[in-house]
Amino acid sequence: MSSSNKVETKLIHAGELRPRVAGAVNLPIFQSATYEYGGEDDYHDIRYIRLNNTPNHTVLGAKLAAIEGAQAAMVAASGMAAISTTFLSILSKGDHILLQDCLYGGTHDFVTKDLPGLGIEYDFINASDPASWEKKIRKETKIIYVETIANPLMDVPELPAVVEFARTHKLVSIVDNTFASPINFRPAEMGFDLSVHSCTKYLNGHSDIVGGACIGKAELVKSVTRKLNHLGGTMDPHAAFLLHRGMKTLALRVRHQNESALKIAQYLEKHSAIGKVNYPGLESHPAHARAKEWFDGFGGMLSFELKEEDAGITDQFLKTLQLPICAPSLGGVESLITRPATTSHLGLSKADRKKIGITDSLVRFSTGIEATEDLIEDFEQALKKVSTTVSR
Repeated sequence: MSSSNKVETKLIHAGELRPRVAGAVNLPIFQSATYEYGGEDDYHDIRYIRLNNTPNHTVLGAKLAAIEGAQAAMVAASGMAAISTTFLSILSKGDHILLQDCLYGGTHDFVTKDLPGLGIEYDFINASDPASWEKKIRKETKIIYVETIANPLMDVPELPAVVEFARTHKLVSIVDNTFASPINFRPAEMGFDLSVHSCTKYLNGHSDIVGGACIGKAELVKSVTRKLNHLGGTMDPHAAFLLHRGMKTLALRVRHQNESALKIAQYLEKHSAIGKVNYPGLESHPAHARAKEWFDGFGGMLSFELKEEDAGITDQFLKTLQLPICAPSLGGVESLITRPATTSHLGLSKADRKKIGITDSLVRFSTGIEATEDLIEDFEQALKKVSTTVSR
């Protein structure tokens, strides 16, 4: 297929095996741990499920690279397998990493609790203030790492500045592109060396697998793949099949979620019971201009706080909702809602959460593909009940 094809076409056709296996329209699940020896002279080329080179793995890699406009890609058993293995393929004892100060809790925990034991040091940066980064860099610094849309406060870093800073200081630039997805932002087009994803979220979109991906420059992806081969965080064939199937509707899902989340954010921002809404699609958001310039859509994720900043009242509100499911994770066809202090960022101390602006009453909402009007109606009835209770 042509590299000029649109992303919708690439999601269906990029990377697919030709000729098709026994004429099958859908790629089969290759439920085989081992394959016939074909004369390979490199360990990592031997056909074996742990070495990420079954047909299920290679088709996914080619498709992921195509939709982000990158040279190569690989999949892993989870988003954290992809992130941790990427870090460990670049960093070694004595090295240093710069990271955005507001991150997914699992990434924050890995960096602060595991990397120091390996002799790797870190510093957090304000990703919206490039002038402050020079103070944190060292001669041992190897990576600068940010999230396209930060979890859970929805900030948008100075992404071109991250790329330029990395080039100037010969660092590897890495971005977690989970929240934006390749439909809204393609890091390789801006010059990022690598992007990582939790495929559990938007890429799969159906809340039925965990998976991860690393996408970007071929030599770096090869290095990450070889590290993963040794650590063993390989995606199993059935999960690969489900991810492959889920990705085909990515553009349809995400574009609906973009539109729906914006309408819900606008509704919440005007509601008298809401104190604050974090969504880069709102003109009031401090990073709105950046998001509008760089993204094709503002994403399906938003967070907010009730005017009554009380965790108990917030929990009552969550229980009153009928459509969104109160559960961790995000990016599925069903709307999910949670308090990050009790799920995604529970591993951070309360002091660390407070430092980066995550209160105990902050609510994170992942917009599904339900009718927007139904979701807004549900928010309305829940907010009305909570407001009535508070007024008593």
